[in-house]
Amino acid sequence: MSAIYPKFKETLLGADISFSTMNIKVALVSTKYDYSTSHQFLSSVLSSQAVKRSTTNLSSKTVTGGVADAADVTLPSVSGVKVEALVFFRDTGSSATSDLIAYVDQGTGLPFTPSGVNVSVVWDNGTNKLFRL
Repeated sequence: MSAIYPKFKETLLGADISFSTMNIKVALVSTKYDYSTSHQFLSSVLSSQAVKRSTTNLSSKTVTGGVADAADVTLPSVSGVKVEALVFFRDTGSSATSDLIAYVDQGTGLPFTPSGVNVSVVWDNGTNKLFRL
C-alpha cells in the first residue's frame, strides 16, 4: 500500500515549492510504524519505528510527468528490526516541521531484516521511480 501523504499533497497544491530543490531524505521504517493519512510531519514516525534515516539529501532529483526520481542511495551499517517500508520526507532540520512525502512498502527487497551492513536502496528504473503523483 504505497501512498503519497495527503497533507503533503495539500502542501504541494497550496505553496510554491519544488521537489527538485527541497532537502529530501529517506527513512527505513519497521513494522512498528503504521501509515496514516493523518500523519503530516516526521515526528509521527517515532525513533523506535525508524530503523535508519539517510544523513544526506537525495541527489540528482528530477520530476517528469508527475514522477519523482533521484540517484540511488546507500545507508551505512543498517541494523535493527525488520524494515517494512521507506518513508520520504522533506528535511527542515526539525522532526516537528519536516513534511512526510511518501510511504513506499512495495518493491524489490522489501521487507528485509538488516544485518549491520550497508544497505543500497535502488529506485525503480521503470515507470514508478521513487513515487508518482
